[in-house]
Amino acid sequence: MSDHLIVFDTTLRDGEQSPGASMNTEEKLRIARQLERLRVDVIEAGFPVASPGDFDAVHRIAQTVKESTVCGLARAREADIDAAGRAIAPAAQGRIHTFIATSPIHMEKKLRMSPDEVVAAAIKAIGHARQYTDDVEFSAEDAGRTEMDFLCRVVEAAIKAGAKTINIPDTVGYTLPWIFGERIATLMNRVPNIDQAIISVHCHNDLGLAVANSLAAVQAGARQVECTINGIGERAGNAAMEEVVMALKVRRDCFGGIDTNIDATQITPASRLLSAITGINVQPNKAIIGANAFAHESGIHQDGMLKAQETYEIMTPESVGQTKTELVLGKHSGRHAFADRLASLGVNLEGDELNRAFLRFKDLADVKKQVFDEDLLAIVDEEITRSPDRFVLKALSCQSGTGTRPSAKVVLTVDGEEKEQIGEGDGPVDAAFKAIRTLVPVEGELLLYQVNAITSGTDAMGEVTVRLRQGGRVVNGQGADTDIIVASARAYVNALNKLAGRVRTEHPQL
Repeated sequence: MSDHLIVFDTTLRDGEQSPGASMNTEEKLRIARQLERLRVDVIEAGFPVASPGDFDAVHRIAQTVKESTVCGLARAREADIDAAGRAIAPAAQGRIHTFIATSPIHMEKKLRMSPDEVVAAAIKAIGHARQYTDDVEFSAEDAGRTEMDFLCRVVEAAIKAGAKTINIPDTVGYTLPWIFGERIATLMNRVPNIDQAIISVHCHNDLGLAVANSLAAVQAGARQVECTINGIGERAGNAAMEEVVMALKVRRDCFGGIDTNIDATQITPASRLLSAITGINVQPNKAIIGANAFAHESGIHQDGMLKAQETYEIMTPESVGQTKTELVLGKHSGRHAFADRLASLGVNLEGDELNRAFLRFKDLADVKKQVFDEDLLAIVDEEITRSPDRFVLKALSCQSGTGTRPSAKVVLTVDGEEKEQIGEGDGPVDAAFKAIRTLVPVEGELLLYQVNAITSGTDAMGEVTVRLRQGGRVVNGQGADTDIIVASARAYVNALNKLAGRVRTEHPQL
């Protein structure tokens, strides 16, 4: 059995289904380039039939990425498969991932199809996908709750039809590690042509067991794990790529030497980039990449660390890309150094884009003594990667203090026309939001207002995330500035722009 584990990253497909985590094409390209630096084997770039935007993103990623396989998802329908086939056509290595549900509840309640009809649909879909590529993956949706005899039958038929990868998803995060491992082992033992395909797993984290289930499957014979950066994904998320990779690396003794192609030093840059783009921050105690992952406060721990680092650290911060180089650039830094540092963070700018970002950097450097990597990523997100906006914050001034009613004067351009409004509220942020709401012809229910200091110090860039809901749509808006009121207004306007411009798409679950 192979000692190589294929890492299939679905951050750009399943990860994007996190509430408010939708990304535009340029943002997806940045993530895809970073995934390529990570040396991910397969990048599931999206669900091309969902919308023209999804199709364009997959197509452009297929044109750009050269080292990783670019995959498009498709239901077991010809229209879906045709869209995926066209989208991945430019890829150096392309894959179509098609799926259909196989659990009794899904077949009866959702598909309204008999088991025989499901098998026939799977065979037909795989055959159709092979017209575009020999690299076809088949998923039995909700395999964790599928009857074992039927799952064996579907898997055997899918392999016979030409699927080279068979994915066994725990779609609703229902299974347990020893049960899931036994399920994979049963497939390995009972399906006669199982040696002709790679067994993959795609685990959700509803019970907090996605990584544990994935690792149990690897022990039982799975040789592909589908995962996401930061564990982002539908509901409680997916198996976190960084946790799977580092578990295999640190505990090679328990997995018979199974390893991945992943460059672990790129894990932290990937995590930070995703957080900067989506506005979904990593909790401090998150394994591998959290702010506290390598922090030691206990006196006993500190004493041990001073004597020998390995007493309390089973891996080094440097091994996952957490370096201690804090000062990046200052106000005397030039354009070349600025561009070079951005490139090391996975951002390649030139021409007008570089000029705009550099001017914003200079403005920030005049305010701050130190400019950090996180500051640079926030600048790029603010100035470069966002879609053309209908609403643009031009000016903001606030008045607040003891004994006065907080107020804010806001100047916006709305569809090219400059407008001004004064609002009052319980505080300066509330006043600014009320003024903006008066000027903008878009409404959204405020679900979340979150402030995060990107870096340390009283001159830190403050990053604000605002989450809005309109009907069934949820969007995140981000804003960054050393003035937290300005950052708040920018985040609110950014979210309103997304509500005004986003097209609602249908997303599948696996």
